[in-house]
Amino acid sequence: MATPQPETHTFDADEASGFPNSLLPVLIYRQVLDASESDPAAGFEALFARHQWPPQWRYGLYDFDHFHSTAHEALGVFRGRAHIRLGGPNGREHDIAAGDVLVLPAGVGHACLEASDDFTMVGAYPPGQSWEVERGEPGQLDAARRRVAAVASPDDDPVGGALLSLWRGHH
Repeated sequence: MATPQPETHTFDADEASGFPNSLLPVLIYRQVLDASESDPAAGFEALFARHQWPPQWRYGLYDFDHFHSTAHEALGVFRGRAHIRLGGPNGREHDIAAGDVLVLPAGVGHACLEASDDFTMVGAYPPGQSWEVERGEPGQLDAARRRVAAVASPDDDPVGGALLSLWRGHH
């Protein structure tokens, strides 16, 4: 199956709430996998692993704005749907559904505003990158920006798409 072209969204730093966001665009790939397959979670895990983004968990999305300053993140929605916010408390809202993949550059805020009861994702990260949950502290923004700037570019797109060309020159 041909990899779809992603939607791209960029978010400036939110100084007031301490979210560094990123110069790199968030990528939203729609309907990468057919979520009606027997085990779409395993399908996402195999896809991410094949592209050097080892999967680490199956879960939903936290209902508070947060970001990861030490890792890029790939999220494969394998069940349900959600209304999310990207870019921190003053960011923009999006709808995602089973079959979609989000690729979040380090530093970009994200939160679940509402979701179906069965909403679940696979989370994956490039090798050697470990994530932590940060909620945004205006006084810590410069330190968070430095950590984000130090995160290495991944070797591949988690779904084999256009990440490398879309992120090149921004890092």
